[in-house]
Amino acid sequence: MSNSTNTPDINRLFQNAHDDGMLSTGSLQALDLVDIGTQIQAGLGVSVDDVSAGEVLLVTMMPDDSGSIRYAGNAGAVRDGHNMVLAALAASQQRDQILAHTRFLNGSVLFPYAPLSAAVPLSAGNYDPRHGTPLYDQTMILLATVLAKAQEFADNGVPARTVTLIITDGADQHSTFARPQQIALLVDDLLRAEQHIVAAMGVDDGDTDFRQVFREMGIRDEWILTPGSSAGEIRRAFQVFSQSAMHVAQGGQVLSLPSP
Repeated sequence: MSNSTNTPDINRLFQNAHDDGMLSTGSLQALDLVDIGTQIQAGLGVSVDDVSAGEVLLVTMMPDDSGSIRYAGNAGAVRDGHNMVLAALAASQQRDQILAHTRFLNGSVLFPYAPLSAAVPLSAGNYDPRHGTPLYDQTMILLATVLAKAQEFADNGVPARTVTLIITDGADQHSTFARPQQIALLVDDLLRAEQHIVAAMGVDDGDTDFRQVFREMGIRDEWILTPGSSAGEIRRAFQVFSQSAMHVAQGGQVLSLPSP
């Protein structure tokens, strides 16, 4: 695989998804309200033309890089968990069918969709949690990126399944355009297609009801992880997600996350 200079038309991808019945009118309107095309484009990565697999699995993670992760001493556990997921997928027999993408909660892209051989692990050098918590805005961008990439493959006759993980240790504080109800519309669209899993991990901050936060965003209870704030619990939660992603990669249907 290699990157191509072809640049997908984001608006056309969304319109095609709507025409195909994948994207509801409500979601299409929500995505059209703000100019997030450049941010979505930053995550699309490898061209469909450079992927030889007959079907693909898109594994997408959004680690929290807010300051509270560092203050709680959890940066190392998040790094380990993220890297463990990538390593497990890279060791699987299905690795050539998997593309991964990691975008931080505050919007910067660690790496766009790429083969696992080009995936970038988290390190002390590239993961410095010291920002805010624009949970709704960035979840909207993340899921729009997932949808756009899946539609890009669909438009080229390549079936795509997706597994996405959102990670936060706090409720939304800094979003400016997205609301949980809009995200819920998009999540519902993805889940209705039965080719997508949207999971969320809320690391205990002693205050936030993460199940309520994620429910309002449309994420189903069976895909919500609520580990405590210890490194061991965070790593186990990543392991649970990793097991589910591996099962999907092997062609299995996953109806819920296994118990940690």
